[in-house]
Amino acid sequence: MRKSIMATFLVAFAILYSLAPVFTHAGPRVQEPEDSTPPDIVLIVADDLGWGDLGCFGATDIQSPHLDGLAAEGQRWSRFYANCCVCSPTRASILSGCYPDRVGVPGVIRTHAENNWGKLAEGIPLLPHLLRQRGYRTAAIGKWHLGLEEGDHPLDRGFDFFHGFLGDMMDDYYTHLRHGRNYMRWNRTAINPAGHATSLFAEWAGDAIDRFASDPAPYFLYLAFNAPHGPIQPPPEALETVRRRLPELSAKRARLVALIEDLDAAIGRVRRHIESTGRETIIVFVSDNGGELGAGANNGQLRDGKGSMYEGGLRVPAIFHYPRRIPRHSTCTAVGATMDLLPTLCELAGVSPPTGIDGQSLVAWLQAPDKTQPPRELYFVRREGGPAFCGLTSEALRLGDWKLVHNRPTESFQLFELQSDPLEKNDLASSNPRKLREMQQRLSRHIQQGGRVAWQP
Repeated sequence: MRKSIMATFLVAFAILYSLAPVFTHAGPRVQEPEDSTPPDIVLIVADDLGWGDLGCFGATDIQSPHLDGLAAEGQRWSRFYANCCVCSPTRASILSGCYPDRVGVPGVIRTHAENNWGKLAEGIPLLPHLLRQRGYRTAAIGKWHLGLEEGDHPLDRGFDFFHGFLGDMMDDYYTHLRHGRNYMRWNRTAINPAGHATSLFAEWAGDAIDRFASDPAPYFLYLAFNAPHGPIQPPPEALETVRRRLPELSAKRARLVALIEDLDAAIGRVRRHIESTGRETIIVFVSDNGGELGAGANNGQLRDGKGSMYEGGLRVPAIFHYPRRIPRHSTCTAVGATMDLLPTLCELAGVSPPTGIDGQSLVAWLQAPDKTQPPRELYFVRREGGPAFCGLTSEALRLGDWKLVHNRPTESFQLFELQSDPLEKNDLASSNPRKLREMQQRLSRHIQQGGRVAWQP
């Protein structure tokens, strides 16, 4: 009798167990991956690095062995765009996955209110918020440039730890002051460290990585350097090295080359900390906009530079390194943008990105760089002050291989076909008025969406 009852119980239990997915989940049972621990993530952002100012992007006068090595072991993107041609909007796009004007940052957030053109909207789920849901610890090291008001601090925006510079630019890489004020912080505490900013940020990043490595939980490190933004102030020893190697370089170019090479060396030191942990780590490197031509930057053959809606102001070097998922020494010619970093990193970390964002995951092209990509529609908006703008905007739209450019408020719209004219030399606005009008109508609709979001404190 007991055996009969026990047999009946076991059969009933087996039936209920087999039906468990019906009661616990609307869909079929999902098999957990063998390794459920997501990878660590280090996202490195350079400031004003030109598209052609690394060895792996064609520079012949710059030695960048550490970033070149990262590209050789990973993937280089040749058509990657910053979401704006200046700093703050691009940083907003990186952390929000959205067009910057749709999150309140159409222009540069500055320390003086009369020349401030952005306010990062509240209540937006930023990348550190999302990764924390997956158990990530988060840190921001280096340049912030997304607000000085109460509630705009990195600790108020999803980061567990901050060690860096809150403001827009430093007037000196050694004093770290801006308009005579100190914006260096350790979390919320003002600090006055000694040393060149690039070296300090690399040192602080290494310290954070070492601390994170003592805990099995994954970490996300957002490392934003000031370099090579002006003032072009390399360490004296770096400049002397360049002068000895390339005595024929102009003084302007030599200073910028030295500042970039010092940045590359600092990234090499950070990478040594990453490798010493022995942990699986995604490393992404990108610039926030094109290089500053007045500082001697090299944007390859692309037209113009920082502050411009032509390719030289928007197209930036980008490198992805994740040996388990990305083929080594590969180049991707798909079109990517800084707003794509959030959904891409979320997918790699096993996190669902928010609905309604503008970026798209690039994982499919990271894994198969030759995969066909449907034509993309990318918008670029910059609001600026000064006599050339007076608070007005400049814009661009890339639609497949077509590009609409409105480079200054007082200038006419231009139309280019990038497949046949990658250097934007042949304006087709007058010869193709139908395409011009179509692009202008699309741009108008985008600007209306951005107009729904307040951008003043």
